[in-house]
Amino acid sequence: MDTRPFSKFEWTIAWRYLRARRKEGGISVIAWYALIGVMLGVAALIVVQAVMIGFREEFTDRILGVNAHVTVYSADYDFANTRSRSIENYDEMAAAVASVAGVTRAAPIIKAQVMASANGQNSGVQIYGETLADIKDLPLIASPESFRGDIEQYNDGVAIGSGIARSLNLRVGDYIQLISPDGAVTPFGTTPRINDYQVMYIFKVGRADIDRTRIYMPFDEAQSFFNREGLADELEVFVDNPQAVDDLRAAIREASGGQIIWTWRDANGAFLSALDTERRVMFIILSLVVLIAAMNIISGLVMLVKNKGRDIGILRTMGLTQGSIMRIFFICGSLIGIIGTLLGLALGTSFAYFIADLQHFLEWATGNQLWNPEIKYLTEIPARLRWEDVLATVVISLGLSLTITIIPARNAAKLSPVEALRYE
Repeated sequence: MDTRPFSKFEWTIAWRYLRARRKEGGISVIAWYALIGVMLGVAALIVVQAVMIGFREEFTDRILGVNAHVTVYSADYDFANTRSRSIENYDEMAAAVASVAGVTRAAPIIKAQVMASANGQNSGVQIYGETLADIKDLPLIASPESFRGDIEQYNDGVAIGSGIARSLNLRVGDYIQLISPDGAVTPFGTTPRINDYQVMYIFKVGRADIDRTRIYMPFDEAQSFFNREGLADELEVFVDNPQAVDDLRAAIREASGGQIIWTWRDANGAFLSALDTERRVMFIILSLVVLIAAMNIISGLVMLVKNKGRDIGILRTMGLTQGSIMRIFFICGSLIGIIGTLLGLALGTSFAYFIADLQHFLEWATGNQLWNPEIKYLTEIPARLRWEDVLATVVISLGLSLTITIIPARNAAKLSPVEALRYE
């Protein structure tokens, strides 16, 4: 007989015990329950991690794709009252900032809030005054799959978000009325300025808070509409490595002449940190779910040891060591954990990969919107599978499954042959 650890006969006996029915002294039903529990726990852990990572990365990508990586404000900017003294030498300042190594673009912009009206509907919107060349450099605005209309005609009107177009029932070629409280200055005071603009371009970036509120207007027209002739409100700066934007903060401040620097991390850092904390907490919670599912393995092995007491006694009298008995029952428990983990890995990765397709199918089948973009910012459920997250899940599941089998396996090995056969 081959007495090497984990030899063929040990695997044969363990497999026979596992697949035996309850009346034969096996744990087949309990094994199935434990296996399904581990599988579902692993799948849930993989899917939740993928969705939370996907949400973070998608949110970050859309922040970086349409918003400035760095914003340069006037040194007199008042954050408390959201007022600023406009930048006068914006062309020279933009050129100086653009010359900083690592900066890919620096553009002056006009930014203001107005009331938009069309087809008897009204909506508060935010105007971004930018040149045609600058707006074409925004990847999520000018990408072919995200718009309707002709970007080259931008200077003849305005570009609006898809959410605005939907709420005001607008199409390319329609007119939108913009109303600004800071209008013309007359002897009788400041009067609101009301202008009609033709919609030349409709964009969709996939973030509801942008698609529903943002309108791009030609820079010169925005200067005139908001009484900013010869001025800019701020500089919009993009860098080649947004994740390392803090390394450029000092150089950009020096190039801008000591102006106020505000990065995308300053604006969104707290939210992204909260997402990371939530993901770690969810990983711990769902790991406990895997542990609870794996506990069924212990109950199954305890029952198996009790039912197989006679077999253990016979095997010991035949010369099997305590180590062999322990390994047989350890194999029984570990096989449940390993197979359950592998099935959960396949189920979880498949579900995460096709989650967007599943969302669209369920929305089509039920006629209801499962994902509210106004609350979640994005238009569909994102999921990103990372090998390190999948590996961590597999390690946790296997570690728990293998560890909890040791105690009942040791108890089986310690069973005395005399005691096992006394009442047989």
